[in-house]
Amino acid sequence: MLSSPHSFHIPVMGTGFTLDTPLRVARYGITSVISLVDDVIIEQARKYHSRQHQLPFTAIKASAPDARARRITAYLDLVDELVARQVRQLRQAPFDAGSDICRYFELLPPSPLRDAYLQMQTVTDTRELQSLQAELRRHIVPGRIDVNIMTKLDMDRYRNGAKLPAEFADAMAALRGFAKSTLRSAMVFSAGINQRLYTYAACFDDFFPCDTAGPVKSIILKVSDYRSALVQGKFLAKRGLWISEFRIESGLNCGGHAFAADCNLMGPVLELFKQNRQELTECLFRIYAKALAGMGRHAPTEPPPIRVTVQGGIGTAEENNMLLQYYQVDGTGWGTPFMVVPEVTNVDSVHLERLCNANKEDIYLSDASPLGVPFWNLRTSASERQRQRRIATGRPGSDCPKGYARINSEFTDKPICTASREYVALKLSHLPEEELSEAAQAMVREAVLAKACICHDLGGSVSLSRNGHKAVAPAVCCGPNIRNFRRTFSLDEMVNHIYGRLCVMVNHERSHMFLEEMRLNKEYLCVEIKRFTHQISNRPWSYFESFKKSLLEGTDYYQDLACRFFKEKQEKFLQELQKLRDEIERITPVAVPVPEPAH
Repeated sequence: MLSSPHSFHIPVMGTGFTLDTPLRVARYGITSVISLVDDVIIEQARKYHSRQHQLPFTAIKASAPDARARRITAYLDLVDELVARQVRQLRQAPFDAGSDICRYFELLPPSPLRDAYLQMQTVTDTRELQSLQAELRRHIVPGRIDVNIMTKLDMDRYRNGAKLPAEFADAMAALRGFAKSTLRSAMVFSAGINQRLYTYAACFDDFFPCDTAGPVKSIILKVSDYRSALVQGKFLAKRGLWISEFRIESGLNCGGHAFAADCNLMGPVLELFKQNRQELTECLFRIYAKALAGMGRHAPTEPPPIRVTVQGGIGTAEENNMLLQYYQVDGTGWGTPFMVVPEVTNVDSVHLERLCNANKEDIYLSDASPLGVPFWNLRTSASERQRQRRIATGRPGSDCPKGYARINSEFTDKPICTASREYVALKLSHLPEEELSEAAQAMVREAVLAKACICHDLGGSVSLSRNGHKAVAPAVCCGPNIRNFRRTFSLDEMVNHIYGRLCVMVNHERSHMFLEEMRLNKEYLCVEIKRFTHQISNRPWSYFESFKKSLLEGTDYYQDLACRFFKEKQEKFLQELQKLRDEIERITPVAVPVPEPAH
């Protein structure tokens, strides 16, 4: 599997924002990630692009056997075919100004390959010029077409009232769809361990090495801390599955779902990976090699490489370079900024304008997700406005058109979605029986009514822009970093910004990404303390003390880092850091601990 020539990738965003991003950027060597949550919009995208390229299309009906997996396979095969066609055309293009082949090399980061391209432009001898151009063409490598499964979204499926076998559950079927595709790329597992899903991956030969070659398909784990990487890595290694990359994401300074529970600050987490990377590789390889030998499969004699990448809140070339140089990561992920790059992501014109005009209050950490995980939301989105209209008309909740988040069995034998009209009615009617104070009931009621049909609405923009569905109400899952990019950009502008050849940042006074993450964690802690005070949190008293301690230890770490590594803006960084420390120290986690149960 060839690696991308770029040092950044475009992560998955929502269910539809990056659905066809590979068709826009892969030919330029840029890797991006497709969500496999929503097979309905995946099938719609296959129909759209088949017709755009005058290719035959036969619909796979939802009632067809194994429809979800087959739809995913068919779409991924189509994207693979179209990208291969684009790359062939690019390789044959003339080196004329403005051509795709020139754009390919001009977008590259500083590298010997880009230098060779720039040198070629100065050559006047025809024979030498042709030789150099032929050599450049041979080095063209497309970006990978990676895919993402959110492991928590693995709802079991039913037919005629009977529960189907486990392999027809949502995540399992999505994995099968990818495994049977022609892609030579990676599966990104996010949102924590799913044992049956990881075990199922070992049923497909493409995830295993073949003789001296590596696997056709690789596995990337998205994690927020070192311990999670080790635990999940060992689980997969015992099944003969190698992790090709650990993708570290900020718990809070990200887009979409925010996994903030344990206050894993990015800097200290990256430091742990940097210090323990070799030990992690050797530990996993011992387990991996033993497992492969036990299966009678070919086992490499040396550990395959493990990439470490990082994403979440990166906003400047300086931050990007610091991550690559100091923490020695192999790449970075830039997600939210690409939401205002129309040629890269699917954001309809109305929501593009709202993103460009968004202020601090418009981007908020909400209770919108039915998964019970904090979720970054655009307050001015059509989805949010529709949710509020339903409440105002006395019909809160969604009719749950797709059901990808039906995982709650609090009131029903068969799981339902907490954003559904059925659940909202059941929960609100049961609330008086929960013996909560009026203030606590108000907080619970607010959280229940905040739930939105995001598994459907996150595909709204692509449905609106591609299929003209006027009835859709898009949700937008941008991170808080969007506030620093207040207009639309071209692909060239954003790539040049990442590599420091151009600055498109509008808010030059923004805090460093590490400080912004710490501020978000401080605010999250205050919200959790309020919930605890009103007795609607199940967290132990020790959790809040531990969280505050982690924040203070983080300030010590960043103070030392700034003094050793930061050259420019060090004074500003340290001043903001001290202010944050003062605010954290004033937080009183919990005045009175919850009494321990009697023994």
